[in-house]
Amino acid sequence: MKIYSIKDWLLNDIVSGVSTGLVAVLQGLAYSLLASISPWYGLYAAFFPVIMYFFLGTSRHISVGAFPVLSLMVGAVVTRLVPDEGLPANITAFEGLTKDEQRILVSASLTFLVGLFQLGMGLLQVGFIVMYLSDTLISGFTTAAAVHILVSQLKFVLGLTVPGFSGPLSIIYTLKSLFTQITSTNIHDLVTSIVVMVMVLGVKEINDRFKSKLPVPIPIEVIMTVIACGVSYAFNFSENHGVDVVGKIPNTFESPIAPSLQVFQMTAVEAFPIAIVGFSVAFAVAKVYSVKHDYLIDGNQELIAFGASNIFGGAFKSLAASTALSRSAVQESTGGKTQIAGLLSALIVLVVILGIGFLLEPLPKSVLGAVVIVNLKGMLMQVVTVPYLWKKDRPDCIVWVGTCLAAIFLGLDLGLAVGLGLELLTVVFRTQRFALALFSVFLNLRQIYEPEGVKIFRIPSPIFFANIDFFRDKLKDAVGFNPLRILRKRNKAVKKIKKMIKKGELTLTSALKEFIRVSVDVYIVGCDPYIIEKLRNCKFFDDEIKTSIFFLTIHDAMLFIHDFRSQHINSSSTSNGLKIQTMEVSDPASTWD
Repeated sequence: MKIYSIKDWLLNDIVSGVSTGLVAVLQGLAYSLLASISPWYGLYAAFFPVIMYFFLGTSRHISVGAFPVLSLMVGAVVTRLVPDEGLPANITAFEGLTKDEQRILVSASLTFLVGLFQLGMGLLQVGFIVMYLSDTLISGFTTAAAVHILVSQLKFVLGLTVPGFSGPLSIIYTLKSLFTQITSTNIHDLVTSIVVMVMVLGVKEINDRFKSKLPVPIPIEVIMTVIACGVSYAFNFSENHGVDVVGKIPNTFESPIAPSLQVFQMTAVEAFPIAIVGFSVAFAVAKVYSVKHDYLIDGNQELIAFGASNIFGGAFKSLAASTALSRSAVQESTGGKTQIAGLLSALIVLVVILGIGFLLEPLPKSVLGAVVIVNLKGMLMQVVTVPYLWKKDRPDCIVWVGTCLAAIFLGLDLGLAVGLGLELLTVVFRTQRFALALFSVFLNLRQIYEPEGVKIFRIPSPIFFANIDFFRDKLKDAVGFNPLRILRKRNKAVKKIKKMIKKGELTLTSALKEFIRVSVDVYIVGCDPYIIEKLRNCKFFDDEIKTSIFFLTIHDAMLFIHDFRSQHINSSSTSNGLKIQTMEVSDPASTWD
């Protein structure tokens, strides 16, 4: 707030906040269906956690609120303790409550417990734990979650009554129940869903194709929601055609509740992976935007922020909060500069809850299901990375496929455990195969003479997902500066930086390209030929990074540097260059970030 520029940022934050708030309202209603609770509780997830994150979070661009994967994981717990058919779990706090109230108690208590886990990890400074969740594992896991979400929404699209299932093979039981009732499909729900999906997909494609020309993305989801509400109200879909609608939305906040300790005991096993997944996704998105806009985020502080947000939200019956990729993209792409935009989006949600929520009461749930399904496109399309992974790195491919299949058939919680197990096996395979210590990555060779302007760096162990960030940080520490920041500082005008980012000329690159672009030459010594061939397969080489940077020995590299400097000693453009040698990359299976 000390550096907040009202003149330059406020208008952008207002536009972004209003746009994000409208999307947050719709997604909150839709994602609450995944959690098997009443729709308006999803609105609480777009309000209470956002307020807390505004004060404690370090990302300026993510939109805090409901996330479909987390909502689905919460829903699995809710239906386990309070099933659609049969008696609920033996919990004292359930006495005198309706089924909906019991489910809200489970959801709120679980959210509170997730917050406690995240807050505890943040206070213990264990934010580094996310580095053990590789991009490959997260990709496979979220793809499986997208499949579960897709199947769970079919009952709304088809207008069928399907009981909730949880545990291993729950997706099979759900599909079986759907197909046995397929002849009872409500044609009005089906047609409405198809129209909404076609329109939303079409306009989203237009938004992507013409994003450089559009001042803000067309809010097609909001537009279709308004149209659907109007049509449903005009033709009385609920009574005349048996369409399931959102129904009564209270125009006030409900009183806060105390979490149930019995629910804590029965859900602790599920709460921990929910806490990890929620934080991992939010931190990954926050990291992307922090790099793009050149500011720092703190992993441990993010854990504290999300922990406090979920504790606060859980007390007010909110869903577990993280960030949705599509909603964060709206907040950033519409010009959001700070979390003032998030605060304003919460204000929009507040207006809906207290003032105009009744206008959404005739909204068919099939429309919400259609919106959820359309937003799964990005996660489902991750499957196209499998052939690439098979060619690039088969252990990574095995982790992706194993995690995805396990999460689909065994459930998300067990699937995540299987994925972690497979990932640890690949780590053991990579390290033991080459008899190298996993974390003794950097040893400075002080016995080797370093001429002025030359840094020699040794990497005696494999480079992989768990230590790549550590490698990048230590390399920058040894050099004494961050090449990406030097590159940005050379562009003095802020407008020029914005234009470069918009054109894609200023982006996050590998550790090597950042140095090369600020006139720091990098040479790699002692590589096995198989590594070079693997790098070729990964399309590592281009016009900037060539195979000529590789040398057989340090002596060969030093002779080349000496000759190069001798030839250009009179050239001011190269006389101040700093040479870095990275030597002994010893893992043929390792890949570069």
